[in-house]
Amino acid sequence: MKICFVLSAIATEKSGSSIRLITQAHDRKHEVYVCGVGGFTFNSNGPIEIEAVKIPKSAKKRSPDETLEYLQGKKPEFFNSTDLDVLFLRNNPTEESGERQWAEFSGIGFGQMIQDSGVLVLNDAHTLANAFIDKLYFETLPEYIKPKSIITRDKDRLMKFYEEMGNKMVLKPLEGSGGQNVYMIDKHEKNITQIIETIAREGYVIAQEFLPEVKHGDVRVLLLNGRVVEEDGKKGIIRRVASEGEFRSNFSLGATADSSELTPAMQEIVDIVAPKLIKDGLFFVGLDIVDDKLIEINLLSPGGLERFKDIGLPDFSKSIIEAIEHKVHYREKYQGELSNKVLAAMD
Repeated sequence: MKICFVLSAIATEKSGSSIRLITQAHDRKHEVYVCGVGGFTFNSNGPIEIEAVKIPKSAKKRSPDETLEYLQGKKPEFFNSTDLDVLFLRNNPTEESGERQWAEFSGIGFGQMIQDSGVLVLNDAHTLANAFIDKLYFETLPEYIKPKSIITRDKDRLMKFYEEMGNKMVLKPLEGSGGQNVYMIDKHEKNITQIIETIAREGYVIAQEFLPEVKHGDVRVLLLNGRVVEEDGKKGIIRRVASEGEFRSNFSLGATADSSELTPAMQEIVDIVAPKLIKDGLFFVGLDIVDDKLIEINLLSPGGLERFKDIGLPDFSKSIIEAIEHKVHYREKYQGELSNKVLAAMD
């Protein structure tokens, strides 16, 4: 198959999940293209073009680090998007800011147009457009699997919620990732007003019930087609343990990896969330769970694959690329009868 991975920018990409997926796709003898989110060109009289680095099927096998070095050392070329079988959106819009605000919606926007031309786009681009802020999509899920929360820019409402939660809550921006600007607020915090004002200056604020169990870390559960990803009898589950003195369990903030079992409570959350993910064409999703509560859902470029090796597990890139191969097979057999949403979450 011909598959194009969309990254935020090739020049600034690190050897993480996307590079492992790219490496795996090439290892499985696919024709791989890699572009930055600024690499699309719309033509009024023809298909969208993509400026991308091509990794030919004949190229030698490389490690993820070598793949990244190859990509960053090659000059991109222009290709017609309609020649692709799959466009895999792996850029994270929530990480864009400042001079790159133009990039926030570009991948999804062009992804919608390419999807409408008949190319399989993962995750479904129209769903991502409607769920552009994944924290808002999270709030559409059933209440009983989530902590209590409020989303507002009104300081008085946030303070009222704080009191209702017994003077303890978590504050974070509606648009954001990687644990940036996330605060645990309790009765000892002297700067609540300033923190609220700082977050609200950039947009909406989420106040969320504080879960004491977070001191043991959270668990990232990776889902493919609404099911926990599995490879060689191992499940894609990893506990993220916060560094000392830190309540945020993001790897980017120094959290360490630990193993975890799939508990009945986690499985129930998966069972509740899966039908909606499948209906919406969300192929690859990350769930962050504390005890029996879902605290976050990752629709936009879920990652962490590179950390599974720390606990003796595969990185699951093989299972992910195999699942995409199945979708391309179904697409060829059904010749346009199945919508992108159906194909995107089809086993």
